[in-house]
Amino acid sequence: MADRFLIWTGGSGAVFAGVCCFTPVLPIVLGTLGLGALGGYIYRDMVLLPLLAFFLLLFGIGLWVRHRRT
Repeated sequence: MADRFLIWTGGSGAVFAGVCCFTPVLPIVLGTLGLGALGGYIYRDMVLLPLLAFFLLLFGIGLWVRHRRT
C-alpha cells in the first residue's frame, strides 16, 4: 500500500512540477485562485526544480519499494 501511495504522489507531483517549470501554467492557476501576487515568489527555478527533484525521488523510492516486495 505504501508503494502505491509513493508512486502515485511522486508521479503526479513530478508531472505538475514539470509542467509548471516549462510552461506558464502556475501563474495562470495562481491568478485564477486570486493568489497572483505569490507568483513572483513561487515561479522561480530555485523553488520548482528542487520540488521536481523531490517528487522524482518519491517516485523512485516507491518503485524501489515495489520491486523489493516482489
